[in-house]
Amino acid sequence: MGAEASGSGPALRELVREAETSLLECKVCFERFGHRQQRRPRNLPCGHVVCLACVAALAHPRTLALECPFCRRACRGCDTSDCLPVLHLLELLGSALRPAPAAPRAAPSAPGVLTCHHAFGGWGTLVNPTGLALCPKTGRVVVVHDGRRRVKIFDAGGGCAHQFGEKGDAAQDIRYPLDVTVTNDCHVVVTDAGDRSIKVFDFFGQIKLVIGGQFSLPWGVETTPQNGVMVTDAEAGSLHLLEIDFPEGVLRRTERLQTHLCHPRGVAVSWLTGAIAVLEHPLAVGTGACSTTVKVFSASMQLIGQVDAFGLSLFFPSKITASAVTFDHQGNVIVADTSNLAVLCLGKPEEFPVLKPIITHGLSHPVALTFTKENSLLVLDSAAHSIKVYKVDWG
Repeated sequence: MGAEASGSGPALRELVREAETSLLECKVCFERFGHRQQRRPRNLPCGHVVCLACVAALAHPRTLALECPFCRRACRGCDTSDCLPVLHLLELLGSALRPAPAAPRAAPSAPGVLTCHHAFGGWGTLVNPTGLALCPKTGRVVVVHDGRRRVKIFDAGGGCAHQFGEKGDAAQDIRYPLDVTVTNDCHVVVTDAGDRSIKVFDFFGQIKLVIGGQFSLPWGVETTPQNGVMVTDAEAGSLHLLEIDFPEGVLRRTERLQTHLCHPRGVAVSWLTGAIAVLEHPLAVGTGACSTTVKVFSASMQLIGQVDAFGLSLFFPSKITASAVTFDHQGNVIVADTSNLAVLCLGKPEEFPVLKPIITHGLSHPVALTFTKENSLLVLDSAAHSIKVYKVDWG
């Protein structure tokens, strides 16, 4: 009986945490719902739930007209009502929602630990962003998201410099972007799950090439040092290398590098060694739950490192769910972890896994990572609709 109780503890904590993040926080301001007036959960007529403070912020001051931030349905602030199921859930969980004591962590000023220096984007500027890339020539930040114009380019100060890629069904439009990369000659390459294609634009947003009919579900995309394009196909379980004449807008060659991957999504290429990291998302047998595996191949596609969620659990006290992967300038594999809201260094592939948390605070749902030439780490936080810039804080 005692064993059952001790075994149920982590599962219960996981359930409470899932309820807190999925049901008990406002998805506009990401503040926790509560019984206080400003944080009371309110039903919109469309069925979406936001806090009273966000209803007041979104409503027109005179007419009280507002638009649902999720489905865009028009309504009035006075048409909202208390969301009783959420209020009842708050009462039922009660003290279980009080924050647990923080686990011991490395001091923020320790070498290698990163702290957030600033952030840009935010709700409205970005809407549910999914992919992040840097232009190697200009240093500008390129993000794909669910806005009316799917591709947004930010300057060094975090201001919006340009946007393009209309939401629509035309061949040159972008239906549902999953990832983005910028080539060495400043072309923007987007994976579009809506029509299962790869779309190539110049840096000003002019369509150059649409590659359709070759992929079941193109997902991750990354540029190689030789200006090739790596693409994962999540449904086909494959990894592809595309050779494209970007100025002419012509696909020269497609090579299938791997064919037996388990639902591969994220992909990264080390510019130091040429190594290729792939994030797999296999389904756990009998549960339907999704796990993650990090595989690293050499430039000649030999498997040189691999670690799955079970292997990581031997070094870390809680479940790790890798949502993004990149390499740092020393060739270390870096992953974003949505279970612990952290970023972890796994070490070099031949040392797997040397687990070291490098970001442990300030993230809500990290989905993409990239390093700048100055060694800052950019983290795309989908739940906060923003890009967060982390640097080593030497105290």
